[in-house]
Amino acid sequence: MSVWLTTKRVARYGLIGFIRNGFVSLAAVLIMTITLLVLGVLMVVGAGAQATLAGLQEKVDITVYFTTTAADDQIQQLQSSIKALPEVANVNFVSREAALAAFQLRHKNDQLTMQALEELGENPLGASLEIRAKDPSQYESIAKFLDSQQNTPLGTAIDKVNFFQNKAAIDKLAEIIAVSRTIGLVIAVVLGTASLLIAFNTIRLAIYTARDEIGVMNLVGASNWYIRGPFMIAGILYGVISGFLVLLILYPILLWLGPGSEQFLGNFNTATYFTSNFPMFFLIIMGSGIGLGALSSFLAVRRYLRG
Repeated sequence: MSVWLTTKRVARYGLIGFIRNGFVSLAAVLIMTITLLVLGVLMVVGAGAQATLAGLQEKVDITVYFTTTAADDQIQQLQSSIKALPEVANVNFVSREAALAAFQLRHKNDQLTMQALEELGENPLGASLEIRAKDPSQYESIAKFLDSQQNTPLGTAIDKVNFFQNKAAIDKLAEIIAVSRTIGLVIAVVLGTASLLIAFNTIRLAIYTARDEIGVMNLVGASNWYIRGPFMIAGILYGVISGFLVLLILYPILLWLGPGSEQFLGNFNTATYFTSNFPMFFLIIMGSGIGLGALSSFLAVRRYLRG
């Protein structure tokens, strides 16, 4: 018998078995649909969490405030020294004029503050450097470098450094990022194991109903592939149907959640993320469904094969 003819027969028997075991097939599809739906939701939630953390990380920095009498060459020298640090991602210089303009914009509706500023007759604000680290955990070492500069000639130009005021927020952010990565990994492992066990037991029920047929095939000398093949085809069908259902269910849910997610998570829109990353969702969800169904069928039928 040719390989092509055998493959055609295996595929046909797999399709027939899928249709014949209607209730069990429906149960397997429902279980896998729930599993893949949870996987899809975790993908979106994980992306939203990362986007939120990235947004928070962008807002965290160390600001060095200079005295109003600080010389330009002192500021430039310190800026060059900070840029040379391997932990530093970016250093933004804010002039005295820019600082005053930003202050006036923030307090434009505060008449008392604006009146007091006018009475001063001069700019009371100094220039500043806004420093962003490559990683939140690296702000500590940058702050130590700035602290060491206090005892140098450049230290006379520094009014204050806001690191210690922001230290609690910076430490908390670093902790959240580390914990979220660990939790995400644990959830992925637990979900994968649970999904495999659930699908395995569901598909094993379908195989149990055909145990006599498998026994007859064993007696007449059918190969393990010929016996196992139809059940693997059925398992793949479970995964394909479940994957399509999940993709169809996810889109309207994420579309409905889109405006709310944008308000709650900043600029992250669940619907936009899903549509822009649809190929990734398709490959991961369909691939997981097909792999889960085929592997579960492969393992479940093993006990009924000849030793």
